[in-house]
Parts: sequence; structure tokens; C-alpha cells
Amino acid sequence: MTELWTLENEIYDSGVRLLCGVDEAGRGPLAGPVCAAAVILPRGCMIEGLNDSKKLSEKKREALYDVISEKALDTSIAFASVEEIEERNILGATFLAMNRAIAGLSTKPELALIDGNRNSGIETPSRCVIQGDACCADIAAASILAKVTRDRLMLRLAEEYPMYGFEKHKGYGTAAHYAALREYGPSPVHRPSFLRKKHE
Repeated sequence: MTELWTLENEIYDSGVRLLCGVDEAGRGPLAGPVCAAAVILPRGCMIEGLNDSKKLSEKKREALYDVISEKALDTSIAFASVEEIEERNILGATFLAMNRAIAGLSTKPELALIDGNRNSGIETPSRCVIQGDACCADIAAASILAKVTRDRLMLRLAEEYPMYGFEKHKGYGTAAHYAALREYGPSPVHRPSFLRKKHE
């Protein structure tokens, strides 16, 4: 657990007073928005089971969502819509959602730690952390909030568009999802550019 704080402790020791972790969920699906979360944890905060959201079961993510929300100094979650994904491409839309999430924090961080290797569109001073969701506490927390929030939205969309099975695959391109697309065509929440690229 303590190794999740190694990088952040180094940054705090260098004189940065407040940082946030930022991650997204939903860059790859054929449907639905992209979601980003920004999280400021108290320095050294230990949350049992905290890890990259992709390595956790849905039940564990849901439980951790509540713990993170309770223990964090500040959290913010934001979306970029399907229309914005189409207009800006997925990377531009991801930066848009991340900037919205950072801007939604009530305390302005001096530094945002961004999961991955791209931060060119981030408006706040930021630093990339490759595989940050597995090695950085604030980013791991953000990955869980973003994933759980987006999954909950896809469950609501599944009620609106029951024929696609969003509750099962959350909009990702499974065989069942492609079969539903062939049968029913795309819905208003599908990403046209992704369907052009990935349709079988």
C-alpha cells in the first residue's frame, strides 16, 4: 500500500503543497460519453484495496467509491459527450473531461497528475504518470470514481436503449454489441466515428 504514495510523497517533499490525481473511463467504447475524475486525497491516506479500477471487481469498485468519496479532501467528476467526442476526437474529448473535472475541484491543485503519457491538452500545470492508476494513490482513486460513475450512467442508458445490452458491456465492442448494432442500427448515444473505424 505505501508504494502507492512513493511518487506523491516525492512531489510533496519537493515543495508542491497540493496535487490531484486525474484519470478517465470510457475512451474505447462504441457508445456513451467519456468520463474523468479528479481526486485530492489527504497525504499518506491509506485506503484498503485501492488499486487500478481495471484490476478490481465491480462490487469492490462500488465499495471503494464510497470510501474514496468519504476520505478525499476533494473530488470532481465530469463528462465529455458523444457530440464532443465526434467534434474533437477522443483524445481532445478526454482532455476536455479532465479539464472540467479539475476545474470542478473546490480547491485548486498546484499540480495535476495525469494517468498515461499525454497531457498536452491539460490547462492546469500537470505531469504524466504512465500506469499511474496502478502506482499512484490519487490517480488510482480517480480511476475508480470515473469508472463507477460511467458504469452507472451506462446502466441508465441501458434502460433507455434496452436492445443493445449496455448493462453487460457498458458500450464496449463485444460480439453481442456488434450483433445488436447490425440488427437495430446505432442509437443517439453511439459514437459514429468509432462505428466507422470498428464496425465489422
